[in-house]
Amino acid sequence: MDSRDHKTDHFVLSTLYPKNMTCSCCMLVIRQLIEGTGAKVKEIKPGKVDILFDPLLQSKAFFIDLLAANGFEPAINRDDQLVDKIKIAVIELIHKAGNVNSIIRNSDYLVERIGLSYTYISALFSKVEHITLERYIILHKIEKAKELIEYDELTLSEIANQLGYSSVHYLSNQFRQITGVSVTEYRKSNMERIPLDMIGKNQNGNSVTRKQE
Repeated sequence: MDSRDHKTDHFVLSTLYPKNMTCSCCMLVIRQLIEGTGAKVKEIKPGKVDILFDPLLQSKAFFIDLLAANGFEPAINRDDQLVDKIKIAVIELIHKAGNVNSIIRNSDYLVERIGLSYTYISALFSKVEHITLERYIILHKIEKAKELIEYDELTLSEIANQLGYSSVHYLSNQFRQITGVSVTEYRKSNMERIPLDMIGKNQNGNSVTRKQE
């Protein structure tokens, strides 16, 4: 039995470390998958799930395979776990921290959250994900810009400021470079956004896809 497995009555308490747990909807899906088998989720947070299951009916390997089959492969080594922490920190900074991104540098935030030098985490991220950390951050910033543009509550200048861009011109140029269209063209289009857990996957080109009619 894994050293992180403990018996609780006739149930076994075990910890899983799934990759790609980057948003609340991912955690909801994982909870539904696990509890749909009759097991219980004791605690769930990005990158870690504590579960209770009956060892006479299931095994830890069963749950690892179940999550992997649904896009949540196990983070089986320290590097995988650390990269997932980096992804979660980027999402927190850009999508959940409001105006913080305009106040603190990306590198300073990540160093504080991860507890390692930016040089180290940047090199590790590139090695594991085959995309630079800088580009991953840019892709998320453009995805957030798309969201704010669609809400139509802020001016483009306010969006640029919130996302830490030095000017509207800089944001507009980067938006076109990543998406292949201008901000004005995006407003008029039926292009859809990218799910947060899919950002950076096979996105070396434009990141916008069209909604199906």
